[in-house]
Amino acid sequence: MIKLGIIGAGRIGKVHAESINKYVVDAEVKSIADPFMNEEISKWAENMGIKNTYKDYKEILNDTEIDAVLVCSSTDTHSQISIEAARAGKHIFCEKPIDHDVEKIKEVLREVEKAGVKYQVGFNRRFDHNFRAIKETVQSGKIGAPHIIKVTSRDPEAPPIDYVRVSGGMFLDMTIHDFDMIRFLSGSEVEEVYAMGNVLVDPAIGEAGDIDTAIVTLKLANGALGVIDNSRQAAYGYDQRAEVFGSKGSVAVTNDTGSRAVISTQEGVAAEKPLHFFLERYMQAYAEEIKEFIAAVVNDTEVPVNALDGLKPVLIGLAAKKSIQEGRPVKISEIEM
Repeated sequence: MIKLGIIGAGRIGKVHAESINKYVVDAEVKSIADPFMNEEISKWAENMGIKNTYKDYKEILNDTEIDAVLVCSSTDTHSQISIEAARAGKHIFCEKPIDHDVEKIKEVLREVEKAGVKYQVGFNRRFDHNFRAIKETVQSGKIGAPHIIKVTSRDPEAPPIDYVRVSGGMFLDMTIHDFDMIRFLSGSEVEEVYAMGNVLVDPAIGEAGDIDTAIVTLKLANGALGVIDNSRQAAYGYDQRAEVFGSKGSVAVTNDTGSRAVISTQEGVAAEKPLHFFLERYMQAYAEEIKEFIAAVVNDTEVPVNALDGLKPVLIGLAAKKSIQEGRPVKISEIEM
């Protein structure tokens, strides 16, 4: 039985604790730490069967019984805690992004390699049943060589402005998942990015220095082209779709809904709206990614999403930000310099 420590008891830390408790049989959460630990969180942890609660995450890193840690703290702490965990000999699952600073991410890569520990990044959409079906179809060769990869990702509502101000911007907070999905579905690396964006949802987002609506086009090393469209607000729910068009055909997935029922009457044809919240849409994917992380630790195999996979989407996101600022296509090599 793998013993885990969770660093960060916010929403995503609790999601992982609950999914491990419900779905993962080879691991147990022994401890959880959060600088804002209080009686309410401690009671929740007790109900989850978590023995120890701390304010200082170093208590987890110093515990010799803990085999692996989940870094679910604020983004600005991910890289530093990852480095400390690697030096403590812990296997690491880190929520995205590792950092917004490329050099800090590279330092994490060096420390992880030096320590010889497993390091998985939390790009949970790779573990979603819909997107995996696309990936498997592309890998099977049924649609031939990929020519166009399209990803639509639209949130049901914009995040709070306080969050927007510290998020790193739309491309490094929201679209980063889609950059990863382009790499995942295409099996190729992004070489060039051209981004257009605007503030169409909430003027306050623009005042905070960000955008809320974007279209990004990407050139890939295998010759394929990618298109991503984003919005911070889709009035009808959480809109998550993708398509890969290839030389022999195409494969596409639509949104998950509460049911597949379609009602046809003389007034018209109606179906259910997409699931409204990301936790509804991706809860099983969160469980699957942890299962595969634990399997890699137990069997000493490669993790499915490694630290390099954590670096690449950040490079693409920084290229997209530069493209918006300068109004031109930006090569990834310009960011890697």
